[in-house]
Amino acid sequence: MKRSTVLALLLLALAAPAARADGLPVLGIDAGPSGVASPSGNARYVTLSAGQNTMLARVDPRTGHVLTWRMLHGSWTIPAVAYDWSASGLSADGTRLVLIEPRAAFPRERTRLMLLDLQGVELRVRRTIDLQGDFSFDAISPRGRLMYLIHYTSATDPNVYEVRRYDLETGTLAEQAVTDPDEHGTKMGGRPLSRAESRDGRWDYTLYDGNGSPFVHALDTATSRAHCIDLSMLKRKSYWLMGLRLGGGTLSVVQGRRPQIAIDLRTFTTHAPVAASRPRPSGDGFPWAPVASILGGLAVAAALAVLLRRRGAGVTRPDRSPARAS
Repeated sequence: MKRSTVLALLLLALAAPAARADGLPVLGIDAGPSGVASPSGNARYVTLSAGQNTMLARVDPRTGHVLTWRMLHGSWTIPAVAYDWSASGLSADGTRLVLIEPRAAFPRERTRLMLLDLQGVELRVRRTIDLQGDFSFDAISPRGRLMYLIHYTSATDPNVYEVRRYDLETGTLAEQAVTDPDEHGTKMGGRPLSRAESRDGRWDYTLYDGNGSPFVHALDTATSRAHCIDLSMLKRKSYWLMGLRLGGGTLSVVQGRRPQIAIDLRTFTTHAPVAASRPRPSGDGFPWAPVASILGGLAVAAALAVLLRRRGAGVTRPDRSPARAS
């Protein structure tokens, strides 16, 4: 492809608006372009729309350079897990990534996800998961064996749901929902506002508005244990503006620079915050703005190049690595 053609496609990508949504039951939130960072901090995975296809790229967070990329057939995105654009889908050991098909409406009859192996240079698709019913991605265990999904059980109310476990090795969805044994059958409800994850990727903490009575859902992704931590003391506060911050065995609910409540992660009890702490800025300082423009153009250019070379064939980039049993 001529350089002038690539430059023209770059300009087209700069002008093209993004209009996708991820698995959450709301349109307009797409964590794909901002992506999800590896725990080691040496890579960030992003997805960008390329017409009827999706470009998945591994990017150096320090320089913004594209380390490797792959074109995927169809529409896929990095899962967002809260309304503050928190992203997930990458296992703590950096070996597996889950993508989700963007949502077009609520509810949807079927949900599709994609599991990728990241151990080598190639971004290798291991399997595509097709589930009957409406699900969104919630969490993944540290080694990528277990995936947790939010299953929406009402056709009219997206605040009615349950957490389900999916075994990525056997390809099976557990029949029983993951619940807090101390809740005695009380069902979860509300919208996910913010997410924090332990450094080892084992625990995921999600702040919910609770339909007026906020709480934190703590999920042990390795053992499927769950705890719901009541935050009714914040009921009259603007919890939609709040976030989560981890540090020193404590999970703090913060609003701006001000901690509102502290949670002891050993006992899941709440107490008044000791001192003010500044939450970590969103995006981890990643120099994304110029890189997004370049990647957007690269996605369009690559898609066109592949289509021209392989007219009539699928656009998924073939793996060079040997296949591995599912």
